[in-house]
Amino acid sequence: MSKKKKKNKETTIENYYDLKVDKVDELVYILKNDQAPDDGKKVSYDVKDCIGSEAAGQGEEKEYASKSSGGKQFNPYKLDRLSRVPTWIKALVIKFWFAGMVCYIIGMGLGSIITNDENRIILTGVVLGIVVDVLVNPAMRYFQSSDNEYDAYMMFPFPFKKYWTFLTNVIYYVAVSFVVTYMYQGINLLIDVINGTAASSNINVGVEPLLYGVFTVIADMAFIGIKDLIVYLVKKKKAKKAEENNYV
Repeated sequence: MSKKKKKNKETTIENYYDLKVDKVDELVYILKNDQAPDDGKKVSYDVKDCIGSEAAGQGEEKEYASKSSGGKQFNPYKLDRLSRVPTWIKALVIKFWFAGMVCYIIGMGLGSIITNDENRIILTGVVLGIVVDVLVNPAMRYFQSSDNEYDAYMMFPFPFKKYWTFLTNVIYYVAVSFVVTYMYQGINLLIDVINGTAASSNINVGVEPLLYGVFTVIADMAFIGIKDLIVYLVKKKKAKKAEENNYV
């Protein structure tokens, strides 16, 4: 291949990947004004016009075209129903569901095998920490946008996976598991006080997935809130110190 021919080929490849600025401007104009810049005609977003008349052919395509042509508007930027749900609801539901699942499988499923309460609490916390590190946090990172809106619902919102994050999640959720146990004990003690009995009354709140999931979310978000407050105060102090140094 000659040098001239090779140069022309490289130039063609470079031009091929050039950004078509005029096409971008045309698209922006259409989205803002709902009309094409060349002929000024209003752009139709009717489904039938978007798929074209040739789609009304035979079989399933004809049936789809007839169903889609009832004046429905095509919107490529339309959000699905799940995207309309607030982030805090989705985050809390995810944390609640996985905590309840771990309680059902470990706390209740192995209750007859592991008779020691302390060992069962530790094992539940270990499994919950593993589930959060392997499933819950990666799922939240997958769902979140560039705003990192799910970081506020993770104790260790790091975008990478290391051994130390795995261990810290396990240790952290063992502590959460003990706090949840104390919450159960506190409720039962409060019931006894209300009933005016010194000993345990007949009314006793037992461990089950739904309430366990609620208590886990409350304890988890309380710890996360304390962590976020400490981080905020540290950053504020550093910013104030840097401002004073710049002023001096």
